[in-house]
Amino acid sequence: MHEREELVNLLKDAEKVAKALQIRPFSLYLLGGCACILGEYLDRATRDFDILDLNYPSEIGKVLRFLGDFDLLEYESTPIAPSFKKRAIKLEGFEYIRVYVLSKEDIVVSKIIRLDEKDIEDIDKLMPSCNKELINKIIEEILTRKDFFETKKKRFLEKLEIFKVRYNV
Repeated sequence: MHEREELVNLLKDAEKVAKALQIRPFSLYLLGGCACILGEYLDRATRDFDILDLNYPSEIGKVLRFLGDFDLLEYESTPIAPSFKKRAIKLEGFEYIRVYVLSKEDIVVSKIIRLDEKDIEDIDKLMPSCNKELINKIIEEILTRKDFFETKKKRFLEKLEIFKVRYNV
């Protein structure tokens, strides 16, 4: 788990920066490949952080840039159920900022919108340990969101059919 240690160290450096700059403590919700590694769901190489943007104040940018390669994913553009925080897992070892990884099921569903080769590889590895009933509940919650951009919802629905057939969900 060498990759996991490197990701944790980057997050710890960001935490030190936040504390040194006296930026009010905040929470990070991670998804994508980095969350899979940090949550110990998968073991693969990635260096980029996918962070759900919770309308952070601009000062948080000073901290995030210490992570190196990161993407702030706009909530309205991302297929995430409003209840994601209930399932998120808090990473231990952080004293100033709170770092969470989304559940396997939330990560799987968030990958449906793209379903590129890397996403399919990840989903193939994650699905055997996922709760399909929960996945369906998450999908339903996303489809009823009023704040999910229509263009993104349309793309999600197109890929959802492929996902449902492939994974018998």
